[in-house]
Amino acid sequence: MTDPAAQVALGCRVLAANGHTDMVWGHLSQRDPDGRDVWLKGAGYGYQEVTPDRVVRIDRDGRRLAGTGRVHLEFPIHTEIMAVRPDVGAVVHSHAEAAVVFAATGLPLLPIGHEGTLFQPPDVARFTETGDLIHTRDLGERLAAALGDRNAVLLHRHGLVTVGPDVPTAVLTAIFLEKACRMQLAAAATGADYSWSDPAEALAKRDRCYGPRQLADAWDHLVRTLPS
Repeated sequence: MTDPAAQVALGCRVLAANGHTDMVWGHLSQRDPDGRDVWLKGAGYGYQEVTPDRVVRIDRDGRRLAGTGRVHLEFPIHTEIMAVRPDVGAVVHSHAEAAVVFAATGLPLLPIGHEGTLFQPPDVARFTETGDLIHTRDLGERLAAALGDRNAVLLHRHGLVTVGPDVPTAVLTAIFLEKACRMQLAAAATGADYSWSDPAEALAKRDRCYGPRQLADAWDHLVRTLPS
């Protein structure tokens, strides 16, 4: 069994190498293999700085149970989503710039390229109640409700949250969401008309492009090509 602290640290490095670093802000978590607690990136470090010893294990109240780092203020993003989504094994929160900008437009996220098909149809979930930090259990519960059974939610004036059964899937979903936002912003900036997949094509592409084998291959590629 892969050490959860090592897996979180690896996922953080992949996020840093793919447009999600924001100095010391942003975090990634993995559900404890026993299912009770959460392994969370420690506060005070950028994604690219995270090593297994900079990952902490916390309970639902944010109490540190293992590790020596500080606990992120926004731990309820992770604990409250995992509390209501037993299918979720990992959660990413980042301030990827394209996602922040796109969320501010209020536009639907369209499947211009392959990446957008992971989130449309239906449109990507949105959390619009506040742009402030998700620092209380109540806010975490409301964010989890906005996410519902989806794989991602855009936080207006804030960033993104993605989930998956494991760290590779949650991290890849964050990378694809940022790219989908960035591509649509680029298309809109041309001022020209642009097109996107209809629902039937989008769903077909989702199945063909992002099955378990394709995601595993993509993850292995990102790990192999990490900066040394």
